[in-house]
Amino acid sequence: MKAAVMGAGSWGTTFAQVLCDAGTPVTLWGRRQTLAAAISERHENPDYLPGIQLSAGLRACCDPAEALAGADLVVLAVPAQSLRQNLANWASLIPPGVLLVSLMKGIELGTCDRMTQVIADVLGAPADSIAVVSGPNLAREIAARQHAASVVACTDEAAAKLLQGACHAPYFRPYTNPDVIGCELGGAVKNVIALAVGIAVGMGLGDNTRATLITRGLAETARLGAALGADEHSFAGLAGLGDLVATCSSPLSRNRTFGENLGRGATLAEVTAGTTQTAEGVKSSLSILELARRHGVEMPITEVVAAVLHKGLAAARAAELLTSRSAKPERYGV
Repeated sequence: MKAAVMGAGSWGTTFAQVLCDAGTPVTLWGRRQTLAAAISERHENPDYLPGIQLSAGLRACCDPAEALAGADLVVLAVPAQSLRQNLANWASLIPPGVLLVSLMKGIELGTCDRMTQVIADVLGAPADSIAVVSGPNLAREIAARQHAASVVACTDEAAAKLLQGACHAPYFRPYTNPDVIGCELGGAVKNVIALAVGIAVGMGLGDNTRATLITRGLAETARLGAALGADEHSFAGLAGLGDLVATCSSPLSRNRTFGENLGRGATLAEVTAGTTQTAEGVKSSLSILELARRHGVEMPITEVVAAVLHKGLAAARAAELLTSRSAKPERYGV
């Protein structure tokens, strides 16, 4: 079995190494020849994973046709908002009958589609041929071969097990799950909650605030999941709570770091200009909020984060709005 990983950012490169270390032949595609050469020849990704020595067997190229030729697994690791256009460009190159795998954690602007829905729409692929990898996936730690676990989700159990075997490396343990919706939502919404946690940290707020945002953020995610038909148990697992805790707690998280800079008083334009990697929650906050409104789901943290990012709401005012909401009983998912 051969894999193609389309996208040589930090997580795409890391997952390509996971596949390689699991014994799956893989070709990594990146846009720039200089980066592809550095990965293939020097075994490093200086732009996204500086100082990490990559597997000697990992090969990269900048020709999508070369990367996709003969692939059985096609792993998509581009920024969420660019997926539709990239797929349109690659559609004629993707071999028939492949298992398509999404590493992306975002919701598309305009359509409010999850990434698997975008894949199905553009390629006409059946749902049981599209899988998701999600969980506490801080790329730099996994690239350094620190132990981690994740979820591979697909509605087809055989396809999920195939992907599980392809990426089960000595340091990377994948679990299967049929709940694609829940795993995707957990991965997308946690970025928005991490932005909120980062803003709080940047404002100098402490652990109580962080714990409150994490737990109430999980409740928001579960409410939206219930409305979309997800399995509520997924949100207590690696793709839910696990990913949420890692992303909200680690300085390696680009969304938390983005939020911290906002909380310290920088403007959206200033933070964006100084950020080299995509913080998916910045744009997805709008599409997640729109998705929630379409389904009548209340998501106050997401609403406030979107207002800070896109409507000029001051961070201090955001904290006031959240704490002044009407009191109510605490129940899971409420």
